[in-house]
Amino acid sequence: MMSVSTGETLEKARQFILLNARLLERQLFAFLFEGGKREPALLTLRAYQNEDGGFGNALEPDKRDPHSQPVDIEIAFKSLDWLDAFDDPMVTRACDYLMTITTPEGGVPFALPTVNAYPRAPWWTVDANPPASLNPTASLAGLLLKHGIKHPWLERASAFCWQAIPATETREFHDIIPILTFLQYNPDRRRAEPELQRLAARVAEPGVVALDPQAEGYVHKPLEWASTPDSYLRNNFSDETISQHLAALAARQQADGGWPLSWDTISPAVEMEWRGRVTLEALMTLKAYERL
Repeated sequence: MMSVSTGETLEKARQFILLNARLLERQLFAFLFEGGKREPALLTLRAYQNEDGGFGNALEPDKRDPHSQPVDIEIAFKSLDWLDAFDDPMVTRACDYLMTITTPEGGVPFALPTVNAYPRAPWWTVDANPPASLNPTASLAGLLLKHGIKHPWLERASAFCWQAIPATETREFHDIIPILTFLQYNPDRRRAEPELQRLAARVAEPGVVALDPQAEGYVHKPLEWASTPDSYLRNNFSDETISQHLAALAARQQADGGWPLSWDTISPAVEMEWRGRVTLEALMTLKAYERL
């Protein structure tokens, strides 16, 4: 296989993002990799925030619901994390909205029923009264904790997480990563450390992580569990394993400069919206491990 320089990798990705990605990911790329200003990305993100304070409008592309949804807030918070902009008023408005959709358990549902009226991937269909879920409650709370945000919703969400995390034995990636986010940034280390150790042991069980760098399909490989060197789960993998998967990640860049998806989307436009985001995430992982 012909080696590709990191500069060529980045330039090919830049061309893909400029040609195909949403304005948000284009502005994020400019900020993260080209020394661009923060404000254009913030202005673009604000367009996804509804009057109620939540985020919607297919910020998560697999469901085309314009109404506010918890996972869209999660993607907004992740974008603000990349921008180091949790002091933006968007955050308080979103937390105020989260208060209005919090269930009696103290968390927010995976999705709200408005999603059912719009084109969506099958996994987005929800019941009329969905319960609270660690995905994405724990992720939302964890990102707020990471940036030192104080808000009444965080108190309720944290109480829910502390109750739900010890009770779950989930091996599901989309549950474990939010839990990890909450625990890794929680200031109560006395409670967090034992749960992190229990989580790491579960992830180490056979079959949880796809260790084959060439594994195909909707599987989750080491760099998804530990996307940065300071992830708690980084210690679950040897240096050799991480190095192999970094090489494989770089090699998965397509001829058009973008990274592929491991799932089917509901339209060609949705595919490109997601590929823009996934390409940006791949670049961030390579950068974090000093491979870019």
